[in-house]
Amino acid sequence: MMQSTLFETPLGDSALNILSKDGSTHYFPKVFAEQSAAQFMNQLQASLTWEPDQLMMFGKLVTTRRKVAWVGDPKCSYTYSGVKKNPQNWTSELLLIKAQLEEISRAKFNSCLLNLYHDGGDGMGWHSDDEKELDPTSPIASLSLGAKRKFAFRHKKDQETISLFLENGSALIMHPPTQEYWQHTLPKTKTVPDIRMNLTFRKINTHAK
Repeated sequence: MMQSTLFETPLGDSALNILSKDGSTHYFPKVFAEQSAAQFMNQLQASLTWEPDQLMMFGKLVTTRRKVAWVGDPKCSYTYSGVKKNPQNWTSELLLIKAQLEEISRAKFNSCLLNLYHDGGDGMGWHSDDEKELDPTSPIASLSLGAKRKFAFRHKKDQETISLFLENGSALIMHPPTQEYWQHTLPKTKTVPDIRMNLTFRKINTHAK
């Protein structure tokens, strides 16, 4: 029987693994204060080049309403859903955020995928961040800015689902082997009218290319 769990409130214990098996994911509710989060959103919208995301689906190139920006060290190109992205340069605010998430996750990152969701009408379908360029031994650190949104995991074998709400200024650290066994999604919703920005810091294995 498929199991479903929803964490209704932010988890106070940042050491708690929200996954039941086959991986480790920790939620940190207040990495940045509300004022800092708002400043970061404004700065990142102004300092980066944002483009509608493009995905290859059933052999056709599909353009989404959601916008993305790919940032990283030189040679950190990234291909997902059949589309290759070349990195923009790091900005000062992104480097500050990266340093904080590296401290929390005890890892080093060389790239960041940013997603801009205009409102609840923008979402992300079920997927795993398991592309060949990504270092499978490295965690993925995700920072949420702006609107509070529901986020869910689904186990690839038994379809167990685990959900929680990602708050403004919070971080979600997905450690290996989470991507191997779980998919995740940001469901669309009609109840959220506000903008949300998500920053996922990753480690590209440039030697594997």
